[in-house]
Parts: sequence; C-alpha cells; structure tokens
Amino acid sequence: MLDDLKAKNRAWAARMVAADPGFFRRLVNQQAPEYLWIGCSDSRVPANEIVDLDPGELFVHRNVGNLAPPQDANYLSVLQFAVDVLKVRHVMVVGHYGCGGVAAAVDGRRRGLVDHWLHPIREVAHVHRHELEALPTERERLDRLCELNVKRQVMNVASDVFVQDAWTRGQRLSIHGWVYSLDTGLVNDLGVTIRGLDDLARAG
Repeated sequence: MLDDLKAKNRAWAARMVAADPGFFRRLVNQQAPEYLWIGCSDSRVPANEIVDLDPGELFVHRNVGNLAPPQDANYLSVLQFAVDVLKVRHVMVVGHYGCGGVAAAVDGRRRGLVDHWLHPIREVAHVHRHELEALPTERERLDRLCELNVKRQVMNVASDVFVQDAWTRGQRLSIHGWVYSLDTGLVNDLGVTIRGLDDLARAG
C-alpha cells in the first residue's frame, strides 16, 4: 500500500542528506521556528513550500477555511504551544483565493458537519453583505470574502488571552493576514498586522 509515497519519502530523505549531511540530526535536537502558519487544508497550499522554509522553521496549523475559532481546542492548543513554548515571533493567518471552504460556506448547499465548521465565514459574509453584493462577479465576491475572512481570523488570534498575555509580559509577537494566489504563487499581505494591545484597540 502506498509504495509510491514511501519511495518518494526515501528519495526526498536521500536528497536532503546529500545536500546537508547533518540536516536530520539537527531537527532531532531542536525545534525553534519563528513563525506559526494558520492556513487552509487545501492540498494546493503547501505552507513550507510557499515561503521556502525547511522543516523545523515553520509551525503549522491547517483546517478548512483557515479559521481561528475561539472555541476550537485544537487551534487553541497549537496557538498556546506556539506562543508560550516555542515563543514564535510571527503568526500568519493565510487564506487563499479560490478557497473551496469559503465558497461552500455561502453557496446554500448542505454538506453535513462541515456546514457548522464554516458558520463563522457565513457570519463574515452577512456582516459585509452590502460590500460583497456591490461587486460585479461571483469570483470577485468570493475573493473578497476570502480576504474578509482572513481579517476576521487575525482579530480572533489577536483577541485571544494567550496572545494578549504574551504582549502584556513584553513578548514580541506580530499577527499578520495574508492571502495566497493559486494563479501566481504569490502572497498578498492585507496590511492588517497587529503587534500589540494598542494596535488591537485601534483595529477593533
């Protein structure tokens, strides 16, 4: 079963050792990433590859729709570990244009459990319905909703007590909002970075 993937794994490991014989020994001894990536589970959005970072340099949490819901224990555990234990310096919330989760949130079809998961995106769409309805095409509306969703999740991260406690004790931590383009391979910085409690108060 999956012999092709196992073969690819062996070839990848061999390439890594050929390029850097001590690579895996260093990984065993430490994990010290400066970045937490909160992104979408979409298979076309490989976090490490997009920003050209090696294993060990990027702590990653992915889910459908790149959500940061304050009631989700999985996301919260990742966030707390990244902030309190790894002491990451940057959290990037990264959506992507053409996101199937964002489209599924608002197309009116019922899919089961995932409908509950995507509810926060429907809330964002409702809050910004007038702005979205003013856009001329469905693609533009969905692309804009991808951006608005990222902005909302940046606020969720910045509003969390783990992040606020880190800022209170003087820890350097910035929350960023990006959207990745499948068409170009480039990230679009939405300019919504929050670096502390003062930034959060202004953003709110």
